[in-house]
Amino acid sequence: MLRSPTAVLFLFALGLLAIAGVQGRATTDEKGSQHVFELRTYYTHDGKLVDLHKRFRDHTCALLEKHGAKLIGFWTPQDEKEGKTSKLIYLVSFPSREAAVKTWKEFGQDPAWQKAKAESEKNGPIVQKVDSVFLDPTDYSAIK
Repeated sequence: MLRSPTAVLFLFALGLLAIAGVQGRATTDEKGSQHVFELRTYYTHDGKLVDLHKRFRDHTCALLEKHGAKLIGFWTPQDEKEGKTSKLIYLVSFPSREAAVKTWKEFGQDPAWQKAKAESEKNGPIVQKVDSVFLDPTDYSAIK
């Protein structure tokens, strides 16, 4: 039985994607590395989730895509005890783990990101902590 709210949310998200018709086969590049997913959870400081949503909506999403990330979906918990007002969970994919490292490095160095981050944090930091888990799709996964 699944007890982790993040695991339950992740499985729910994958189910939604399957229903929506997001399907395919895992791709392999020249080095043999498989398409990977990254599940990221952002924990915000009190009262800052709205600011994080605004930053993603207005800047972060476009910049991540510019640097090669494929944004799959974004969620917040339904229940307060799970972080309804302080947690953002999202799923992003990359052609490989190496591509993910390159994307995050380029994203972090992008002057547009640095400006957006600085402007959005004029009243204090938004994000308290980030958890990240890289995932490989199984051969029976509806999304690959």
